[in-house]
Amino acid sequence: MSTHTGPTAADRLLRLLYDRREGFVSMVELAAAAGAPQATVTKALAALRRKGQRLDVSPQGVRLQRPAALDAGLIEQDLGTQRVGRNVICFGEVSSTNDVARHSARQKNADGLAVLAESQRHGRGRLGRRWASPPRSGVLMSVLLIDGANLAHEAVTIAAGLAVAEGIDDIADLSCRLKWPNDVLADGKKIAGILVELSTCPAGRAVVIGIGINVHAAPPPSRLAHPATSLAEQTGLIVERIDVIRAVLRRLDAWVGRIQAGRLEELRNAWLARCGMMNQRITVQVGGRRYAGRVMDIDPLEGVILCGDHGERLHLPAETSTILD
Repeated sequence: MSTHTGPTAADRLLRLLYDRREGFVSMVELAAAAGAPQATVTKALAALRRKGQRLDVSPQGVRLQRPAALDAGLIEQDLGTQRVGRNVICFGEVSSTNDVARHSARQKNADGLAVLAESQRHGRGRLGRRWASPPRSGVLMSVLLIDGANLAHEAVTIAAGLAVAEGIDDIADLSCRLKWPNDVLADGKKIAGILVELSTCPAGRAVVIGIGINVHAAPPPSRLAHPATSLAEQTGLIVERIDVIRAVLRRLDAWVGRIQAGRLEELRNAWLARCGMMNQRITVQVGGRRYAGRVMDIDPLEGVILCGDHGERLHLPAETSTILD
């Protein structure tokens, strides 16, 4: 699957403007970067505006307004991953990035594709819940893995949550915590969620990892069952979504590689180091039944392991479980 040709003049200008951060870039420097006359630069800047980038123009030159709009070229540039994020596509609006990723599984070389959107009409979380995110405010991303059957749903869910927590920490240094099965927390509030869905495809099985991260804003409390937060709220800074996306893709790529290599104990230990649930008594609903007990372990293949109130050992999978507060 090939989503891009070589970089255009607009691509080269965007990379320069993005790397310059808050500084202005003169038209002379832009022309040199584009390898083209200023007339071509003017057309390239107009193309960037049509793609959603906001630009400030002054006698000093041109500056990219922050935060930047999503751009596949900026995300892919020197990413260095082996599998995850080998191809990236960005949309203004889609019904659901998970749906786009699943449909893309029919195409050749789709393994590792990352699908992103500025907004979703029907974004969803686990168990049919809706994932709410104002346009251009968060990371709405799905990663597609084409797999014969070796990547266990449970392990992928745990790895995705861990990769998001690590990626956020790489950029914002928040020391994120994890709540089984799919919540990433900052200051005790939800900052990200994971939805892993499985389907069949011509090459075998499609594993779609849906990731939602609150970057610039969190949904209002009236629309949520539990408190939420955002990177902007936690840091007081404008955090570039592109930086967060790149960090998460790198972390997820590393964990997918470890799962393939059978290094599940590393996954378990890293997850537990960020989990505050051990030895806590929780109630979990699986289907129409409720189970209560103390958390004994989180297993990358079996889910949460409880010591039930009557001494029984319970293995509850992430796919169909939800914690009741």
